[in-house]
Amino acid sequence: MERALLRMRRAVLLMILPTVLLPAAVLLGWLAGPYWALLVLLPLAPAAFGWYALARNWRSWRYAERADDLLISRGVMWRELTVVPYGRMQLVEVTSGPLERRYGLARLQLHTAAAATDAQIPGLVPAEAERLRDRLTELGEARSAGL
Repeated sequence: MERALLRMRRAVLLMILPTVLLPAAVLLGWLAGPYWALLVLLPLAPAAFGWYALARNWRSWRYAERADDLLISRGVMWRELTVVPYGRMQLVEVTSGPLERRYGLARLQLHTAAAATDAQIPGLVPAEAERLRDRLTELGEARSAGL
């Protein structure tokens, strides 16, 4: 995964913190006094852990193109391994929301007949996502022709 994915997720964390902490501090300061408003700083410790956890999660994402399937691995505490056979892929799409476009990223979404096996690969460079989409579509068509 691209390092820009980590920067994007950390930017979201930094955008959320002030929108939650500032109104809480104002409300506490108004209702209970200025010293009580300092209690709003307590969530900064979990936010610091979140900063570290985002890096661990970013490093955990992997994918591998194998002969008959695509392997996607992710997770730190609970590892999740998704295997999507090329012949079972029904739709492969590349999406990129406004924030992802700002950071030069795209997300590859794989759809299969079983909803539980839908998979995604976030944090790809758009050119790599399109290359992977074209390759997976080509392999999916070749494998499903024999069904």
